[in-house]
Amino acid sequence: MKEKNAAVLRADGLAIGHGQRSVATGITFALEAGEVLCLLGANGCGKTTLLRTLLGLLPPLGGQVLVQGHDISIWTRPALARRVGYVPQAGSGTFPYSVLNVVLMGRAARIGRFSTPGAKDRERALHCLELMRIAHLADKDYTAISGGERQLALIARALAQEPVLLIMDEPTASLDFGNQIRVLEHIARLRDGGMAVLLTTHQPEHALRAASRIALLGQGRLLALGAPRDVATPAALAALYGVEESAVAACLGANDRKGITTSPAQVAGS
Repeated sequence: MKEKNAAVLRADGLAIGHGQRSVATGITFALEAGEVLCLLGANGCGKTTLLRTLLGLLPPLGGQVLVQGHDISIWTRPALARRVGYVPQAGSGTFPYSVLNVVLMGRAARIGRFSTPGAKDRERALHCLELMRIAHLADKDYTAISGGERQLALIARALAQEPVLLIMDEPTASLDFGNQIRVLEHIARLRDGGMAVLLTTHQPEHALRAASRIALLGQGRLLALGAPRDVATPAALAALYGVEESAVAACLGANDRKGITTSPAQVAGS
């Protein structure tokens, strides 16, 4: 059902919100295979609402969302899950499933409704755990591991779906410094492997490192969209977050000295 040369994800004149309450309007962008688009914005600007709309969990108030050239409303949930993976912010978990079983849940859309995961599904799940360097946690209870480890397990679960598009809501939020770097490096590898990635973060230095393009969301609209160094300037970030430009410049400069902020090309070679 994929249209030839269609973008993996496209938003056309999208209006988002809850019920009759609009959060943002006029959102238009396209995301191609092998591209990472990072969304920056202050708390309450609508980032999570936008992600939920792109995932088909909230109906758009206007405009449309296209996945592989087709309106998201035509896809069944299993068909959409075979194309779009989602990494939410890690919660504490409710049921003591093993980490391996949590990752195996990502295979649900690729097995029959009344089937159980087979050897190939387990092999895929274990491979995704190894990619995130947490294969040693496979038999641990998901509720008993740390918040950062749960986040890595959720990323592995989404990769187990084998999606063409990965949507990530603040994927490094609960991770320590080392795991933050590992996740950013893995995002770069996914991009180089042809996957499209859309992610949100509250850390502009991560966006500058990982993104092919950056979008700024605020004041009920997309304020800017383009190359990272053109969009995520100290002046633009200061206006976006309501802080002094000198403070933003100092923070970004400090991160440069730590080796955090590098170009996507540098990440690809890391």
